[in-house]
Amino acid sequence: MLDQIALRAELADHYDLAPSTDLAAEMSGIYARMDRVVAPPDWAVFAPYVAAINRLKAERNAVILAHNYMTPEIYHGIADVVGDSLQLAIEATKVEADVIVQCGVHFMAETSKILNPAKTVLIPDMEAGCSLAESITAEGIAEMRAKYPGAPVVTYVNTTAEVKAASDICCTSSNAAEIVRGIEGDTVIMTPDKYLAQNIAQQVPEKRIVWWDGSCIVHEQYTAQDLRDFRYWNPGTRIIAHPECPPDVVAEADYSGSTSGIIDYVTAERPEKAMLVTECSMASNISDALPDVDFVGPCNMCPYMKKITLEKVLWSLHTMQGAVEVDPAVADKARVAVQRMIDLSRKLSG
Repeated sequence: MLDQIALRAELADHYDLAPSTDLAAEMSGIYARMDRVVAPPDWAVFAPYVAAINRLKAERNAVILAHNYMTPEIYHGIADVVGDSLQLAIEATKVEADVIVQCGVHFMAETSKILNPAKTVLIPDMEAGCSLAESITAEGIAEMRAKYPGAPVVTYVNTTAEVKAASDICCTSSNAAEIVRGIEGDTVIMTPDKYLAQNIAQQVPEKRIVWWDGSCIVHEQYTAQDLRDFRYWNPGTRIIAHPECPPDVVAEADYSGSTSGIIDYVTAERPEKAMLVTECSMASNISDALPDVDFVGPCNMCPYMKKITLEKVLWSLHTMQGAVEVDPAVADKARVAVQRMIDLSRKLSG
């Protein structure tokens, strides 16, 4: 666990991180990307960190990959690449910088390391985990293979390197249906998200899909009754759900898709009101780019994603601590599953 007091003292010795309205004004171009959701006083607090991180990135020859669930000051202020798990995995294969800072959760940093074994991959907080990644082990994969002999294993990228290494191919929420549809075999094992698997089973009825009993602590909290109640009190609202939600929740929504799919849908449709049934920061990050859309309704926050802060990113780049390592033998096997996903996804979408 990071010693926050020592961390702040060390950073204060090297950087001027006091809130600054002058610096905030100088960085108005960056602020314009998030001024609908970040108040001016907050931006005055964030601006010194954003400036310090962006300078340090250049010095370290570093690139920051940020998931769509990062807070706006990270997503718009310091990220070089933003996207969902598939987009970040693909972009990780193109990185030319010496250092990758993963603003997301641990399995994402592992994936970047798997795809870039010679590079330094940092995660600002080692405790930024994932309920799905923690729900299954390589032994769980072996258990499913024994139960369904010969069935290929399609594993969600929200898993550890060891689980990926024990699988045949990975998937993300954006390409799961096409991966399952394109893989050989009448029966397909999907791990570890039972809700994603059940939603994919409805999209690919020609396959028999069996699944592991895992779920996301953010998306499993939504209920179909929540959506019905909200629609009753807020008529005309377009409801958009992530496929990690339970199937009855997805059935109540007007659209279901990955984080990148949600962004594309809202951007194209421009509903007057939109409720995003996913992690809180999604709406915040696209709000300024879509001023004509009123993002309404409840959201659930991922406690793991929110462990990544500007302060911790600066600390990670300053000290070069938080390097993610993957056993080379495990990485080699995991890389096959991840690369198969990328290659098949490109082939099917091309």
